[in-house]
Amino acid sequence: MRVLFATYPEKTHLLAMVPLAWAMRTAGHDVRVAGAPGFAGEITQAGLTAVQVGSDRGLDRMLKLDQNWIVTGLDGLPVPYDTADWRPEDVTWEYLLEGYRLQVARWHRMSNVPLVADLVEYARSWQPDLVVWEPSTYAGAVAAEACGAAHARLLFSVDTLGVTRDHFLRLKAGQPVDEREDPLAEWLGGYAEKYGFEYSEALVTGQHTINLMPPSLRLEADLSYLPMRYVPYGGPAAVPDWLREPPERPRVALTMGLSTASWAGYAVRFQDVLDTLSDLDVELVVTLPEDVHDQIDEIPDNTRLVSYVPLHALAPTCSVIIHHAGFGTLATTALNGVPQLIVPWDGDGPAMAKRVAAQGAGTAVHPGQTSAETIRDRLVALLAEPRYRRAADRLREEMAAMPSPNDLVRQLELTVGRR
Repeated sequence: MRVLFATYPEKTHLLAMVPLAWAMRTAGHDVRVAGAPGFAGEITQAGLTAVQVGSDRGLDRMLKLDQNWIVTGLDGLPVPYDTADWRPEDVTWEYLLEGYRLQVARWHRMSNVPLVADLVEYARSWQPDLVVWEPSTYAGAVAAEACGAAHARLLFSVDTLGVTRDHFLRLKAGQPVDEREDPLAEWLGGYAEKYGFEYSEALVTGQHTINLMPPSLRLEADLSYLPMRYVPYGGPAAVPDWLREPPERPRVALTMGLSTASWAGYAVRFQDVLDTLSDLDVELVVTLPEDVHDQIDEIPDNTRLVSYVPLHALAPTCSVIIHHAGFGTLATTALNGVPQLIVPWDGDGPAMAKRVAAQGAGTAVHPGQTSAETIRDRLVALLAEPRYRRAADRLREEMAAMPSPNDLVRQLELTVGRR
């Protein structure tokens, strides 16, 4: 098969796609990854073939100018996608409609318009059998429909986009016919008309959705889901010498992932956290990019400060991992059966943190309640109470039972074959 992956230029989203791309490639399929020209280096660094489409004038540029470009709701998710975690009876048509109006203009168009035309042209030329697209890169769905390929979204989180769409379609059906405005369908429907195919909801939520979340952490819509076990991949890395030796004391990692360089906006500083944990009988490994090391004035005796260490190598040696609820960090921690102390800020972090805590595999601190003392208290409890480790082991077993990327390749081959 010819398999085309498509994503807007966000490194952490690409990293979630790499294991399936490589599984496709090692199964003998021709795999290419489409993205903006300035993103080609990230793709090729993963050993994959990049296809440069469109321009670099996209959402990432707007976010660099204004971090509030994408308007968020109370729990950190962009409106109207925060409703995915609400009770259905609390979701209103007016809130959804206004949210879609806002995000189609400010988010979805900015992410996709620079890619669509060139991606469609390339897909029609190369004729992929399957297109796998990042959940908000609707350009991938448009290109797949324009060339007649099968296509699927690849999730790296709970499916807030799909569940919100379910809410919207349910409430839309109850509106007077002449008041059923649908900003997302009207925008994507324009591409359907332009490229000569019928609009369907597959442009919004894919023909299939690949879900990397274990069953107990999922938030799903009424869609066709294909589960796939998460495989950690964070890019090129080397295992440091000090990690070869088992820790002499319980090891605790504190990491904010690849995409969060600082706790901007939090009511707690890194230095305060390190100071508050300094008298605990633990080895604290803090991973921070070099450019924010100046936030640390003094490194306590029980603390090791590093710029980066591959988490899939560090996690198995840890007793607890403190993190921000980035998907890759959360999933790697869960895959290794390590209790989690989660301090989410925005995006999908609070929704995922809440689910981990509900399973007993860790504890979540609400952003508004974050303090160095709270982190210390939660850490002491996680280290002392065996129930957290038992729950983390159950979560690990859930993930281990999911189909591997190689297993999913065979399923996708059958799906494409039936088309």
